[in-house]
Amino acid sequence: MEAQDWKAKLGAAFNIAPNEAEDTQENVAAKSPLEQQGKQKIDIILDKKGRNGKQATIIANLHLDDEALKELASDLKRACSAGGSARGSEILIQGDKRDKVLSYLINKGYKARII
Repeated sequence: MEAQDWKAKLGAAFNIAPNEAEDTQENVAAKSPLEQQGKQKIDIILDKKGRNGKQATIIANLHLDDEALKELASDLKRACSAGGSARGSEILIQGDKRDKVLSYLINKGYKARII
């Protein structure tokens, strides 16, 4: 009981039930990548700077957790038959693959645009 008392007091101070805070953390992790992204549009950008003239497609404005981001990057690399990486909230695909990335993301249900 004593271990729960501080949680109850803290919850009462912020009008949160002690078990409610734990439930919301589990629900965030249980959301699918499409639900995590929500209505936010994904930007697809062609970049050549700092790569010795080689082109790279950058997928930005992704609001996904690390695991979902790496899984999406893996699927995109496979669909585009190209290499790439996932860092922060961006995915980098080697080469100019904007059209393939756009069609893949739209087919998966994401809202995307080429900039």
